[in-house]
Formats: sequence, C-alpha cells, structure tokens
Amino acid sequence: MKKSSRSKRSPRRLMNHYASWKYAVLIVTVIVLTLSALPTWFGEQPSIQISASAHRPNELSSVATIDRYLKRHHIDADKITQSGEQFTLVFRDEDTQTQARKVLNELLGESNSISFSYVSVAPSWLNQLGFNPIKLGLDLRGGVQFLLNVDVDKAFAEQRDALADELRTRAREEHWPPLTIQSLDKNQLMVSSQDTQTLTQLTSLIHNQYPDWQIQQTHAQWVISPIDKAKNDFQTQTIAQNLKIIRGRIEELGITEALVQRQGEHGIRIELPGVQDPSEAKNVIGATASLAFYAVKEPAKARTTDSMVLKDNDGKDVVIDKHPVISGEHIVNARAGVDKMGFSEVNISLDHVGGKRMSEFSAKHIGQAMATVYREYTRDAKGETQRSERVLSVATIQSQLASQFRITGAGSIDEAQQLALLLRAGSLTAPVTIVEERTIGASLGAENIHNGFAALALGLGLTLTFMALWYRRLGWVANAALIINMVCLLGLIGLLPGAVLTLPGIAGLVLTVGMAVDTNVLIFERIKDKMHEGRSFAQAIDAGFQSAFSTILDANITTMITAVILFSVGNGPIQGFALTLGLGLLTSMFSGVFASRAIINLIWGRDSRHQVRV
Repeated sequence: MKKSSRSKRSPRRLMNHYASWKYAVLIVTVIVLTLSALPTWFGEQPSIQISASAHRPNELSSVATIDRYLKRHHIDADKITQSGEQFTLVFRDEDTQTQARKVLNELLGESNSISFSYVSVAPSWLNQLGFNPIKLGLDLRGGVQFLLNVDVDKAFAEQRDALADELRTRAREEHWPPLTIQSLDKNQLMVSSQDTQTLTQLTSLIHNQYPDWQIQQTHAQWVISPIDKAKNDFQTQTIAQNLKIIRGRIEELGITEALVQRQGEHGIRIELPGVQDPSEAKNVIGATASLAFYAVKEPAKARTTDSMVLKDNDGKDVVIDKHPVISGEHIVNARAGVDKMGFSEVNISLDHVGGKRMSEFSAKHIGQAMATVYREYTRDAKGETQRSERVLSVATIQSQLASQFRITGAGSIDEAQQLALLLRAGSLTAPVTIVEERTIGASLGAENIHNGFAALALGLGLTLTFMALWYRRLGWVANAALIINMVCLLGLIGLLPGAVLTLPGIAGLVLTVGMAVDTNVLIFERIKDKMHEGRSFAQAIDAGFQSAFSTILDANITTMITAVILFSVGNGPIQGFALTLGLGLLTSMFSGVFASRAIINLIWGRDSRHQVRV
C-alpha cells in the first residue's frame, strides 16, 4: 500500500508562533530579574554591626540599651535590630555612622569588635529571597583608594642573602676551604675559592638542592643567579600572597565591601567604599610588621657568622642567633590584653608546625633566654626600602612552651592592639609602599549617582519618545522591550557576585539604551522592506526577524569581543564599563529579539488583516 504524499511531508511550521514553554521562560526570567533589580531601587543605608560576644557583659545587652547609650551622645539610629549575638545599627548617613563608631569604640575598647557596611532598606521578604542591591564603586559611594607598590626585588634579595648564609653554614659543616661569598646586583652571588674541588662540590650542591638557581663560571670565580622562571614564579607568588594578606587585614578592620586587586606588574589597588577617615586603614594596610623568635647568645659570640646584634627598647645590645626558631607565618591568632601589673601583652597562638618547633626548642633550652624580635620596612628619603629590627623582649624559658603563650614589651595598649591585628592578618611577604592615596567624599559620590542616572533618564526618555512617534504601534513594542532590557540588566548586575557599578558603568547603561533600541530599529526596517515587496504584515514580521537576526548577532559578537578584552586587560572604571557593556549586549539580544518577538506574535503575529504603519 502506498503512503499518502501528505504523510511524507514534514510538519508545517507555524508562522510567528512561540511554544508555551518559551513564554514561560520569558515570564520567569523577567520576574526573577525584576525582583533582583528591586533592592537597588529601594537603595541602602550605612550600618554598624556589633558582635555581642566581643564586648563585656551588661554594656550593650539589648536594643534599648544601645539606643539609650547613643542618644546620650546625641546620636540617632534609624533602626536597631538584633539577630542572635549580633546587633545591626542603621544610620541615615555616613557622618552619623562615623560618630557612632567612635562612641562605641570607646565603650567596647577593641575596634575589631565592630564592623561597618551598608544594609538594604528594601522589604525584608526581598532580602530573605537572597536579592541584594547592586554594589556601588568608589566613584559613586565615596571612600578611599590606595595604590601600593610591592618591592619584590627586596624580598628576592632576602632570598639571596638566605642562600649565602646556607652556603656558609654548609661550607663550615663540610670543612671546606675558605669561601668568599659576595652579594651582587640583580640578586646574584659571586663565590671564589682557591680550591677548585670546593667549587666543583658547590656546583653539585646548587644543582641538586637549589634547582631555582644556576651557577656559571667566570674566570676563577663562580656567579650564582636565579633562573628566569623561578624569578617570575616568585614574583607571581609574592604578589598573590600580599593580596591575600591585605584582604585579611581589611577584614580585620571591619570593612566588608573593599576591592583589592593587582594592578600592573608590581602594583596593588585597594578601594574602600564608604571609608571617609583613611588614617587607620592606611596604617594597617601598608604596615609590614612581623614577629620572630630567636635564641639569645652570649655577648662573646657577637661577631660569629651565625649571630647578629640588635637593640632592645632600652637601646642595649642583644646577641641572638641568625636563624629564628619560628617566624610570623606560623602565627594563627593574636590578641592584645593587659597583665596583672597593668602592662600591655599580646597572647599568641601558633599553628601545628610552629607549635611543634616551639615545643621542641623550649624543651631543650629551659633556663636559657629567648628574644622576641619586631621587624618592619620603611622608605628612606631616596625612596629605597630599609629594614629595621628591634628586640621587644628577652624572657627566660621557665618550662616547655606549647602553641599558646604571651609576649610583653609591645608598648601601649593601642600599639599592642595594632600589633595583634597585623599578626592575625599575617606579615607581608614583600614590603609595600603607598604611592598614591585618593579620597572621594560621600557628597561627591552622591552627586555622581545623581548626574549619571539623570543622563540615563534623559537618554531613555528621548529614545522612548522617538520610537513611539516614528514606529507608532511597533514603537510601543520596542519601548516595552527597552524597559524590560534595563530592568533585566540591573537585575543581572545585582545577581552576579563581585559585580560593582561605577560611574563608567552608568555610561555603559546609557550606551546599552542605544544598542538595545538599535536591535529593534534593524528588525522594524527589515519588516518595512518586506512589506514594500508586497508581503503581508504577518509574512513581513516573520521574514524581518529572520533576516535581521544574523546582522544583529554579528554586530553583538564583535562588540562582545571588545567588552571581554576591556574587562581582561583593564581595571577599576574600565572593568565597570566593560561589565555593563557585555551584560547589556546579552540583555539587548534577549529583549530586542526574544521579548519583542513574543509581544508582536501575541498581538499581530498570524493575523494578516491588521495593517500597522511602520
């Protein structure tokens, strides 16, 4: 039996028709992104968070107690809430927030019990759904920006000097003939010896145990220098470690919305939105303080190669071993306090490795002295990095120490608290210098927001008016798609973790308005051309969308490539512009092609009797 020809035909495609699931995807997407954009519309206010476990009992025990305490100092909080062991205080502006923090710091004693940020004033049900306002950049919120330079060469020079000390120690242990080791520029060492066999052993030692260094013979001398790959890897690791430590220090200050990222080859850029007093942050961020613990030696051994002499707080000489028992990287926690005599002290906790080393050392040296050495880096008048060290205290080991102990001699209680903060956050692996500092006032940030969104509103209003007058009914469809585009774009920025809106980002929003409506202009002009060819309106819609899609896609892909490159190689404001530009391309395709086609399909799609002026 022959099958009918109709059964062999492929199913006929319905013109200007979307399946139900496509409308469902469109509606759900718009609803979710609208909910994500709403908290930004409501805005946010400055706030302070207080951890109840960090302050002393009966000082701030309830919301009413905090409110009375602030009003005694003529400070009004818009809202005070309690959640578990944490209080949240909301204020009308940054000035009131700063005044309240000073007052509460005096009461609580330790500044690290308080953190300040911004909280959303949107309805609580939006916050419970996980939707938050878009984070604002430094130029919109106001705050402080630092540009730091990392002295990687200084850190590598210390690696070179440590290698020289290791070689001298090895030569003494192996009873080699005398070696002359000199430090050269470019982190090189020059080694000379009268015994060629010693130089041969030295070459074998470098190759086997120090693979990141190479040794070359020049006449009767040998030059030890780092290989290029090792130096590049050291630079990358040093910058990455400093970034991690600086982020930790900023968190210790209670700043929750900071931006810390690498800039250039040796630079680190820090943005602290909402911070109007940079003095405390500046002192902590750029500090290079660290502690190390050394065995104390007899004064008679002051001139030996494995010893060094440092000054204590009274200016007296203290002879210590050249190699520390443990250094700052093994400190996991530090808290400032006061001993029974009223002097400041710092209680220190070590990690497993540090605790084991300290336990083993103290067990073997009971009755002997151990020195706590404080080290920091500074810049001299010529801009060169200088390292200074001093002995904080010398204590006799009375018994075997564990992973927790205390040190004294750090100075006043404020100095002890700052030292404890630095030790908790870690010591920088390379010295840093603040080379640029910029402060943007909160009023200037508010002015930037007002001017930026005024430009956006003006551009959006003129575009909506033009489309409505020029394309008539289809123009209203384009206007609806444009509004959907802007809502979806703001909602998408709010959903992305780490996304920050800057002033150039607002410029990207304005540019997105033009790109989004350009999509509809291309489609509507193609529809107009098809109708001039004599096709029905329904046919013109179908052909117009299909023929314009490839052009729109090509244009958006090339622009997206530019946005990706800008985001990859740029920083700060450039990244903010690239972010909104790239996301705007995605939402423009979604609204200009998908959403507008869905609206047109519902209203005029399959009815050729409608004649719409385009």
